[in-house]
Amino acid sequence: MIKVGNVEIKHGQFPDGTLLMKFDPNGDEFDTRGNILVEWYYENDAELFSLICVKRHLDRVYSYSDVVLEMPYIPHARMDRVKSDEDVFTLKYFCEVINSLNFKRVWVLDAHSNVSLALLNNVKQMHVEDTINDAIYKVTCEIAEHYDHNLRKEAEKTLVAFYPDEGSMKRYSGMINMPYAFGIKKRDWATGKIQGLDIMNGDLVKGKNVLIIDDICSRGGTFLHSAKALKEAGANRIFLYVTHAEKTMVEGEMYNNLDLVERIYTTDSIFNIEWDDRNKVTIVNEF
Repeated sequence: MIKVGNVEIKHGQFPDGTLLMKFDPNGDEFDTRGNILVEWYYENDAELFSLICVKRHLDRVYSYSDVVLEMPYIPHARMDRVKSDEDVFTLKYFCEVINSLNFKRVWVLDAHSNVSLALLNNVKQMHVEDTINDAIYKVTCEIAEHYDHNLRKEAEKTLVAFYPDEGSMKRYSGMINMPYAFGIKKRDWATGKIQGLDIMNGDLVKGKNVLIIDDICSRGGTFLHSAKALKEAGANRIFLYVTHAEKTMVEGEMYNNLDLVERIYTTDSIFNIEWDDRNKVTIVNEF
């Protein structure tokens, strides 16, 4: 979905399947600083061409105006490295297209790696720490079962953060003032599949409630293995925060297993709450 000045741009198709788009700017697109805000909530790659058309249209109608792109989720963020000639560096080429549109600023939320930030021009991150702490606040309220301040403080004492790997530990542990453990994944290097997970600082989770923290969830395999290992280490209730939850999450065993991860917290950067058939997801930040 693409918005300009908080108005969704509607798409259609000609009989041959090509894009039909109508958009008549009227001046309401400008913010108080004289910028035009374009918001892109990624659904598929076809929207990239729509974004190109919207930006070029704005350039034509408003010559010399500053246009800002808010793109919470960076498409192709996982493809941030190549190992052989057969690997297509889609993230690099995606970022080259975004750069060619010459946005004054590109705002993103919780980039998967610094590679994305290095490849994008004029990029800034939104307040990741605030978003995660919103999730922590709601988790502690849920543990305390209501929003009483004193009970929430007591609930916080029982809460431990868990980072599924060293990458997420390095990324988030400095943001979150909370004791934490982290995982070391065991993979089948031939297939890349996770076979299990070892917990570092495992003694911290015994008898405690745990909030798993990471940036992206696809089907949730990493978090399923994390939850199983945490339960084996004696964890009590387990919750999950991911900044970007893909639709495929609701197809995975982690989402559909009611005995491991009790509740999932995320933003609506990708996730649509209408997908949540089990009423298991809380949106902590809406864009």
